[in-house]
Amino acid sequence: MGNSTYQLNLPYGLTYGQEYNILFVADTDNHRVMKYLHSNLNGTLVCGNNSPGTNRTQLWYPRGITFDQSTNSVLIANYRAHNVVRWVLSDTEWSIIAGNSNGINGISSSSLYYPTDVKLDPMNNIYIVDQGNHRIQFLSAGQLNATSIAGKTGQVGINSTLFNSPNALALDNQLNLYVVDWYNSRIQKFLRY
Repeated sequence: MGNSTYQLNLPYGLTYGQEYNILFVADTDNHRVMKYLHSNLNGTLVCGNNSPGTNRTQLWYPRGITFDQSTNSVLIANYRAHNVVRWVLSDTEWSIIAGNSNGINGISSSSLYYPTDVKLDPMNNIYIVDQGNHRIQFLSAGQLNATSIAGKTGQVGINSTLFNSPNALALDNQLNLYVVDWYNSRIQKFLRY
C-alpha cells in the first residue's frame, strides 16, 4: 500500500485497452487512475493528482472505469464527487459526462449520488451504476440527461425491480444488463434496453 508508481492504495476498478495492451486501474484511495504496460511493474499516472477534490485535475475516490478506444479516453465513476467524467489520455483535466462538477449529489435525471461503475456499449451509449440512488442510469450517445433503466430512484427493496446498493454492472454481447445488487447478495439480469 502506497502512492509511488509501483504501489496502489485500495484499487477498485480496472479496464483493459486491448488495442494498446494497457491495463488501467482506478487507484481509489490515491484518487488517481494509473496505466500499466504489459509486464511492467511501474505504472504511469493517467489522471488525478493523489489529492481528493472536485477540481478538474482531481478525482475523489474513483471507482469503476472504462476505456473508450474511439476517443482515447477513460470514463471514470468519480464516486465521492457524484459524477462520471471523461479523461482524454493526452489532456490534463477531465470533462463532465454525468452528474455535476461541484461534488453535490442529487436525484434528478442529470444528477448522481455515489456512482460506482460505468460501461459503454458498441454504440457509445453509457450505463452508470448510481449506487446512492439505487438505480442504473442510461445516457444515449451525446445526451446529457439520463434515463433510469433499472431500479427506482431512492427506493430500496428486494423485489426484482428494486436494488439495495447496486455496485457494478456488465453487458453481454446481446446487450443484456447484469447488475451486482450488493446488499441483496444477488446478481440481477435485465433484458436489453
